[in-house]
Amino acid sequence: MISTKNIHFSYGKGTDFRFPDITTTSGESLLITGGSGKGKTTLLHLLGGLQRPQSGEIIIEDTNIATLSEKKLDHFRGRNIGLVLQQSYFVASLNVLENVVLASWLATGKHASEKAKQLLEQLDLKDHLHKLPSQLSIGQQQRVSIARALINEPKLLLADEPTSSLDDDNAFKVADMLDHLAKQYGTALVIVTHDQRLKDRFPNQISL
Repeated sequence: MISTKNIHFSYGKGTDFRFPDITTTSGESLLITGGSGKGKTTLLHLLGGLQRPQSGEIIIEDTNIATLSEKKLDHFRGRNIGLVLQQSYFVASLNVLENVVLASWLATGKHASEKAKQLLEQLDLKDHLHKLPSQLSIGQQQRVSIARALINEPKLLLADEPTSSLDDDNAFKVADMLDHLAKQYGTALVIVTHDQRLKDRFPNQISL
């Protein structure tokens, strides 16, 4: 479960954001929409602990991540927050399976190879395990990012514009996969996007 209260963030020079309060339970999906410059990506980075608010609370389960030290926040993020960013940031020299396994090793010290294979197969990537990320289509890379984000069964899954570069068929496939997997793993899913195609897919929405 995630809840926020009175989040305020400023880049200075007049760029000031005060975000609406959010509450999302396990297995529930929330779509956050808004035009360019409204703070969608900033909010996602705050929820993921990549940036810190000037004030306010960001509570995941029973932990206010805004109060954690950098070291504790890194540890907490690795175990509890999955990120699907606009850029995938794969390790180019590792294959698809190795990139997903690396995420489990960094967070837990374990190589969850079998679990990674199951996730990738579930995302229809069974035949691509040993390919390099550069050999995949954009849609396939997006699915690898989803597998990597879910490998540690996070409490919160954050997706930043996960469908904006995809055609209609792949956009709806990725949206369905995210929603289905969030329910399967009991993960709260938050998607930030300007993609109008998703507005009919996710009834629970906030517009910035």
